[in-house]
Formats: sequence, C-alpha cells, structure tokens
Amino acid sequence: MGRRACEKGATRVPLNLNNAEFVRSAAKAADFPRDALPQIVFAGRSNVGKSSVINRLLGRKNFARVGNSPGKTTHINYFLIDKKLYLVDLPGYGYAKVSQAEKARWGRLIESWFADPALMTLGVLIVDARHKPTADDCTMAEWFQNSGKPFAVVANKLDKLKKSEIEPNLERIRETLSLDEDTPLIPFSAEKGNGRDVLLALVEAHREGMQ
Repeated sequence: MGRRACEKGATRVPLNLNNAEFVRSAAKAADFPRDALPQIVFAGRSNVGKSSVINRLLGRKNFARVGNSPGKTTHINYFLIDKKLYLVDLPGYGYAKVSQAEKARWGRLIESWFADPALMTLGVLIVDARHKPTADDCTMAEWFQNSGKPFAVVANKLDKLKKSEIEPNLERIRETLSLDEDTPLIPFSAEKGNGRDVLLALVEAHREGMQ
C-alpha cells in the first residue's frame, strides 16, 4: 500500500515539446509504427485548423505543415514527441476538390488504421466551434466512439464566437455528435491559445496508455 501511494504521488516529468520531429507519412497499413509508443490521433475537416491546433499544442508556428503538401492528402502523418509518444495526423476530410478515387483511398487507409485497436491511445476530433458538426464529422465521431478507446472533441475557432454564443454552440456540438457526459469537449482557439493547457493535460494523462 505504501509503494502504491508513492507511485501515485510521484511527479512525472512533463513532455519536452521542443523535442518534436516529423517521422513519416504512412500510405498503407505496413507503414504504421507499431513500436508500442502511445499514439494520440487527430482528425478533422480540411479547413478546421487541425495543423494549427497541433502547432498551438506544441508551441510551434509551422511545425505540422507536412499534411498540407501536395500529394499528402491521403497519408497519415506521424510526429514523435520527446521520444515518448506520437501525434498522429489523419488526412483532412470533406474537401470538395478531392477526387472520388482519392476519397476512396483515404477511406481504405483510415479503415485499415482503425482495424487495429492496438494503435490508438487517445482520439481527438477537431470541429468548428461556430457551426453544427457536418455529416462527415458525425461519421468520424462514430469511428472514434466505436473504437472503444478514449476520445475527446476540440471545438476550434472559439475566438470567432461572441461570449453569448459559446455555451449554446458547445451544447449543439455535443448533441449532434451524440457525446456522452464522459467525453471531453474542449473549447479551443488555435489563434489565441484558449484550451491549450486542457488539451495538453489530456495528452499527458494518456501518454502511458492510461484509460
């Protein structure tokens, strides 16, 4: 009992967010890292500011830019943080100019990723705080919910809302995505930094695969 208390009370060294590196863009299941490190997975529409959220989380301006490069829209990008965990950037969805063939490849890639429950430690779905979640957002939320793994929603672009709009919009997001009370919904502004500490704490809590 004494040992357990000591372990519980031990101070864990925070992640060194400056020690971050792009590792790879995975185009097929064989490319997915399987080294048992925790994988924190980010998903969202192409224009929701997913890269900006990751950059804000890491305190970097232009770190997560790989996914915006031509030819990377159907790839899964991996960033290694402090040699301790991966931030996994799923390709943005809902972009009208992407061909049907590319959307199909994206779908197969994502399906193969979710087919292995050992990969994901924590799922993070990014939505636009200003708007009702789209059908694609709902589909992605279902993917995360059906995985059985911890899942959170980040409502980005909070700075674009009036104070009186925040709570009603968050309630609309929770209702539309059918989020239960245990699913965190984090008001966030990649522009201003709101919600960054809350999201970082959530990532830290799951870096050892805690559930």
